[in-house]
Parts: sequence; structure tokens; C-alpha cells
Amino acid sequence: MRTQRTLRREVACTGIGLHGGRQVQLRLRPAPVGHGIVLRRTDVPGFEVRALVGAVCDVNHATSIRCAGERVGTVEHLLAALHGLGVDNAAIEVDADEVPILDGSAVPFVYLLQEAGVRVQPWPRRYLRVRRPVEVKVGDSTLTLYPHDGLRVTYTIEFDHPAIRRQTLTLDMDQAVFQEEIAPARTFGFLRDVEALRRAGLAKGGSLENAVLVGEHEVLNPLRFPDEFVRHKILDLVGDLSLAGAPLLAHAVAYKAGHALHILAVREMLRDPSAFEVVTWGEEKAPLPLRPEPAAVPAGV
Repeated sequence: MRTQRTLRREVACTGIGLHGGRQVQLRLRPAPVGHGIVLRRTDVPGFEVRALVGAVCDVNHATSIRCAGERVGTVEHLLAALHGLGVDNAAIEVDADEVPILDGSAVPFVYLLQEAGVRVQPWPRRYLRVRRPVEVKVGDSTLTLYPHDGLRVTYTIEFDHPAIRRQTLTLDMDQAVFQEEIAPARTFGFLRDVEALRRAGLAKGGSLENAVLVGEHEVLNPLRFPDEFVRHKILDLVGDLSLAGAPLLAHAVAYKAGHALHILAVREMLRDPSAFEVVTWGEEKAPLPLRPEPAAVPAGV
């Protein structure tokens, strides 16, 4: 039986916020069974919110969640790292309104979690198994969740730019695949959009140190993968899907999607109880139904 996991010890780091451009201290703490992933802002008294899709308040160039009128943004890379390393229960503390961007990927968070270590907890891990296709569509962008044993992602992007064009990648997500194939992929942006983003109060902390910048004809800093762009989209998707409140057993097929469609798909799935079921995962690799305990089941499930 696969059981829940938390951190062995507290760890911390400091970095720049991508959009606010301010220095942010991040601290990760162990948490008990059934706690889930909870975010706290130490600069805002009473700000404590579980990382669930119902708390999402903004998907403009990042995923943000709210509590009592305040928010914490750019949570997706850290959430992806926690999911990728199988951490179910943790307390996240920041002293500003966003998680630090670090190098623009999930690798620094992976290293931080490896430094903390992972502790197995004596309680079954819950999964959300998709029972029927769930599709969301906005314009020509689509995202469909199909039933699958495990998490498989197929992602396609298309940009009218010679350095990107069309990229498609399918991966069966496990810890090794996440760490090696997805976690290093950095966020990216276009040089032509930088001034407009900054006038809108975004990307103030962006630089070649924490993002892939695409010029008029070429990429302005070296890529880690030839298809790093689609890999980063998968990284964002993994983080956003974790806001379902438990790991998904699904094949997620995305075409020209992004944070808004990722969140919409999770909401659409949770809206219909017939679209999913709560299960555990047995040693024999077959998901087994489990009567959920109220304290350990994600809100909305």
C-alpha cells in the first residue's frame, strides 16, 4: 500500500519574486497525515490556505491562490516539485505575495526537498481516478482528462516563431521522469512582450537568470532541452493538476493550453462526482476503492 509522505525536516531558501521583483523567503515544514499542502504568509496575519483549486484567484501568467482578500502567486513550480517527489503533507511559508522564482524551473525546489528528505507516514495515500473523459475548450485550446492507471501527459504547443513552432511530448510521469525530464524546464517569455508585462505590474523580477527569453528570431539564452518550451508547459500542468487535492490517475491531453485551461479542467472534473473516484493504490498496482476519512479527503471531493 502506498502511504502518505511529508518532509523529514524544515528547509528554507531566499529568492526573487518573478512578478513583484522583491526578495522572498520561503520555508517548508513537515506536516501531519491529512494536512495536505498548506500555504501561509508570515507577513499577513491569519493567511493560511490549503492548495486547492477552490482557492485559485488568478491564472494570468502564473497560478495564484487567495485567503481573506490576500494572495500568494506563482505557486505552480513548487507544487509541481512537491507532487513530483511524492510529498502529500507540507506547510509552505512565504513572507511576500509570491513564491520565489529561483531559476525559473522546479529543479531548485527539488534540491530543497531532497535536502529536507521525505518521511513515510502510516496512512494510505488517496488518488483521484478519472472515470470518464473530461474535456474543456476555449477557442482552439483544449485539455481532456482520460481514464488511465497513473499520470500520463501529452502536451502540444504551437507558436508562430521560428525557434518554437509546434512541439509535442508524451510522458508517463513518475519521480524519475519528473526530476530528469520536466523539473529542469524553465519558464519562458518573448522579448516583444517584456515592456507591456512590466507596465501591467508583471515580470519585474524576470531576467536571463530565471527565464528563457525569446527574441525576434532566436532564443537569447541556451536551452536545457531542444523542446524545453513544451516541457515547461508540462511542468506547469503538473503543478496546476495538484490543486485537485490528491494525485490524479489520468491521461491529460493538452493542446495550446495554459494555466487557465489547466484550472478549468480540474474544476470541471470535481464539479461532477461521476467523473472521478477516490482510491488508494495497492502493491499489486491496481487501484482499490477506499472509504475516505473526512480529515484526509480534499475539499470538494
